[in-house]
Amino acid sequence: MQSHRKLVHTTTIPIRWGDMDAYGHVNNTVYFRYMEQARVEFLEKCGYDVIPRESGAVIINASCTFLVPLNYPGTVEVAMFCGHPGRSSVPTHYEVRLQGAQEIFATGDAKIVWMDMATGKSVPIPEKLRADLLL
Repeated sequence: MQSHRKLVHTTTIPIRWGDMDAYGHVNNTVYFRYMEQARVEFLEKCGYDVIPRESGAVIINASCTFLVPLNYPGTVEVAMFCGHPGRSSVPTHYEVRLQGAQEIFATGDAKIVWMDMATGKSVPIPEKLRADLLL
């Protein structure tokens, strides 16, 4: 059973020739960059600096399931979903498609933790962000 997810952001990213690997498709590491870009854009849209001074979002784990190879040329569409936030963390999920396609080429997950940059310890998610994430 899938947990409840809220679509919070969608972005498009051109596939670059340099994203390809020796097998002729987008390298597996690049998918993590695509998901990262969606996450950064979402946090910036919510008003949070991605280079935090006091506290901010960090990733404590990330995974990707590769379903269909992506190839150059094309434009990737990444949909970012958030689950129910905890005290200091929120699960995120990603769907990677070619722009305009219904087929999912990859799925990903990452857990965002809000952290105090001075101590390296988790802190509560800001209330404004928590309100934005609630389903």
